[in-house]
Amino acid sequence: MFKRMIWVGIGVAVGVVVVRKLTKAAESITPGGVADRVGGAGAEMKESIKAFWSDVSEAKRAKETELFDAIERGDDIVPLLTEEDDRAEAEPGRR
Repeated sequence: MFKRMIWVGIGVAVGVVVVRKLTKAAESITPGGVADRVGGAGAEMKESIKAFWSDVSEAKRAKETELFDAIERGDDIVPLLTEEDDRAEAEPGRR
């Protein structure tokens, strides 16, 4: 009798897990579930673009500061402007 109760308990537990997984899968293919996934992906992309733009802006400000400082000191700024091109030519396969 005790063995049967254990097997019934295991069966109930497995049944509950299967039903929950099936319900979750069914909800993910409904229009609302699809919209949630797409909305989440859009939000992640928006954050990625914001982070990228922030990095670009920070690098731009740093380069502008470097150029303005060189101009104030009276230094030649041509090497500062062509520095990236020189590195790209020195490393094959990079451009």
